Amino acid sequence: MNILVIGASRGIGLEFVRQYRAAGDRVIATARDDAGLERLRALDAVALKLDVASPASVSGLAWQLDGEKIDVALYVAGVLTHADAHTPPTQPDFDHVMHTNVLGAMQTIPQVAPLVEAAQGRFGFITSDMGHIASAESSYCWTYRVSKAALNMAVASARDDYPQAIFAALSPGWVQTDLGGGGAPLSAHDSVAAMRRTLAHLKPADSGGFFGIDGTPMAGW
Repeated sequence: MNILVIGASRGIGLEFVRQYRAAGDRVIATARDDAGLERLRALDAVALKLDVASPASVSGLAWQLDGEKIDVALYVAGVLTHADAHTPPTQPDFDHVMHTNVLGAMQTIPQVAPLVEAAQGRFGFITSDMGHIASAESSYCWTYRVSKAALNMAVASARDDYPQAIFAALSPGWVQTDLGGGGAPLSAHDSVAAMRRTLAHLKPADSGGFFGIDGTPMAGW
């Protein structure tokens, strides 16, 4: 299979690259800096330089992928701030989180989804349980929560424009990464393995859905 991982320099993204390469798949993966690109090349992935927070950088993705058919595309890039609703978000923090977590994904979809449709493939977007409106219990990581709820809507509302692809918002669970911290219960390996299973079993009727780490649809939004 041809796999595309957007935001693969570390953590969950890098683990997706590692597991798909171990399965014998061809992987194209993006990172924004030279150190990240080197980590991808060390796994024998096709490494592309891309900064999802920069619209100018994202706009060049289509020509870098010209002629490709993508069986599985993954938008993994994400950043987090910890402030809650007692503190107004600063403009730089808000812009950085929303540009990376939402705008980057929305700019990527029109460029990548046709390539996924060409392979009748799957397009997964890494979201978070913290973006699940129905279960919101606090405002911790307020801007991050808002960004992931917005990402879920971007995925759900785009699905009908690309009927030959299966879209899915995937929760990775609480994972031992730079974002999740060392005290998280899930390793990146186990989280990615679970999300790969979920992606593999999705049916066309599931497109646009929001799925928990165990593969079950999240109730409500």
